[in-house]
Amino acid sequence: MDDKKFYVSYNSVHKLVKKLSGELLASGYDPDVIVAIGSGGFIPARIMKTFINRPIYAVGISYYGIDKKHKDHPTKIQWIDEVQSQLEGKKVLLIDEVDDTRATLAYCVGELLKFSPEEIAVLVLHNKNKEKDVEFPVEIKRYFAGMELADLWIKYPWDADDIEVHTDNEKQMLDALAKEGKELYT
Repeated sequence: MDDKKFYVSYNSVHKLVKKLSGELLASGYDPDVIVAIGSGGFIPARIMKTFINRPIYAVGISYYGIDKKHKDHPTKIQWIDEVQSQLEGKKVLLIDEVDDTRATLAYCVGELLKFSPEEIAVLVLHNKNKEKDVEFPVEIKRYFAGMELADLWIKYPWDADDIEVHTDNEKQMLDALAKEGKELYT
């Protein structure tokens, strides 16, 4: 197991989303719709629907080209122009798996603001504690992160070649942290 990688299992994703749904509702934010950023936000958004039962719209944002080289800025791959009227005046919950550089999230927020929603809240499983490349527009007043992490490489289960090995790697990592007195998922 690599100490510079942070392994996350499907069970842990579910636990984080359940925790976040409670925080979301406790904050008084009651979204009308969920917008999931693909591909990492798809599974957390679907789990969130279990707890708050809102429609999900999916968007595709890419920071990489077909050649897998990093672009200068995010671009839309799949968008939701056809449902613009369903976002106008609505409370939107934007979901992605990680807030790393924030470029993708901020870009998506900027595009969604063109649809004149009442409010947009951002929700991520993990926020990397590091300087961000961009800030959110001032319209973003609510931000929910399931967990704050160092700038580690996060290994999500949907990227695993062998899910059993992946889940075992997470267990080993959690056991090592527990020995240090750190409990991540309680």
